[in-house]
Amino acid sequence: MFENLSERLERSFKILKGEGKITEINVAETLKDVRRALLDADVNYKVAKTFTDSVKQKALGMDVLTAVKPGQLMVKLVHDELAELMGGEAVELNLKADPVIILMAGLQGSGKTTHSGKLALMLKDKKGKKPLLAACDVYRPAAIDQLTVVAEQVGCPVYTDRECKDPVKIAQDAIRQARTNGNDVVIIDTAGRLAVDEQMMTEIANIKKAINPTEILFVVDSMTGQDAVNTAKEFNDRLDFTGVILTKLDGDTRGGAALSIRTVVNKPIKFVGMGEKMEALDVFYPERMAGRILGMGDVVSLVERAQQQYDEAEAKKIQKKISQNKFDYNDFYAQIQQIKKMGNLKDLASMIPGVGKALKDIEIGDDAFKSVEAIYFSMTPYEREHPECLNPSRRNRIAKGSGTQIQDVNRLTKQFDDMRKLMHKMSSKTDMRNMMRNMPKMPGGFPRF
Repeated sequence: MFENLSERLERSFKILKGEGKITEINVAETLKDVRRALLDADVNYKVAKTFTDSVKQKALGMDVLTAVKPGQLMVKLVHDELAELMGGEAVELNLKADPVIILMAGLQGSGKTTHSGKLALMLKDKKGKKPLLAACDVYRPAAIDQLTVVAEQVGCPVYTDRECKDPVKIAQDAIRQARTNGNDVVIIDTAGRLAVDEQMMTEIANIKKAINPTEILFVVDSMTGQDAVNTAKEFNDRLDFTGVILTKLDGDTRGGAALSIRTVVNKPIKFVGMGEKMEALDVFYPERMAGRILGMGDVVSLVERAQQQYDEAEAKKIQKKISQNKFDYNDFYAQIQQIKKMGNLKDLASMIPGVGKALKDIEIGDDAFKSVEAIYFSMTPYEREHPECLNPSRRNRIAKGSGTQIQDVNRLTKQFDDMRKLMHKMSSKTDMRNMMRNMPKMPGGFPRF
């Protein structure tokens, strides 16, 4: 994500490296390169020019502190301006209506159906809502079936009417059913349409007029770059949508859509799709995204994802087993599943400052744990609970059963044993520090030895 833009911006800042102060000449040279980087990322020309002009004006009007180098100051200015360009602050959904009606709109193939399900799951799990999905795509073959499958995956009800070919009526009936069944959110999945298709654009405008939605979300593929921005403008002129969902942001996107769309249509990016899994929908934070573009990582989002998968009761149970040196392969497997739920591994690594750049040429797929899981499932229940019993004979059998080499099994068991010892050692030290901290203080403090 944004890898090419990040590299180009990094090269641009090197122009100021070693400079003693910011001058109009070296700033102009740096920002000329920044503007080229933005244009190569398919950012709107007017947006790129306004952006660099604003940074230049702020840079020349600032005094460089002795503790801050000109290059560092320029990175800070560009970071703040990028965040402002993408909206400044995160904008939440309006969830005050009863029911909340969310109309999904966008081009054909932009991912409306999938992201309707992702949004339903997010509202159900994180906001405690009871969403109802409504199938209003009456044109695409199997569109209703796809939404039904998505609804099952996220555990939400879906309203369908296979006999009716009027999407306006289907939407109205879905809202009535939601009120009857106590669903407080209705997510209406509409047919994909082209901005030049007058009949289809009129149809979605009629749906909007009939149901008066609380939110209209424009779903757009971030891989389409500047075309996405032009399409967004056309849709906004007809629908006056309230926010944008950028999809496929985990792919090889140049970043033009994310950096231009807010300025061109003056509507916030509310969510970003970061993968194929139903959990892979994130609230869009402009400041955090600016940090990732500039290679600073995004530790806050990484921690938030970890917290979403954190089970306090399970954590206490694991902590107790670690302190007793009873951490086994069942616990190890459970931890892997929690990591996988957090999202794509390469995306997670990119949130750690400096790591994303180091891994840019390394492919880390979702099946990175595949061989580890195969080895785990080839163990007997007794072996999973008693790691110390894995003698050469058992390891050889596990390798054959998992379709891996004996070296793979040996490597995993060694890494597991080393990790187990280290965790037990750290746990013991933590317990000792806690014990010392909680001991009553003696007059004059603790004696020295």
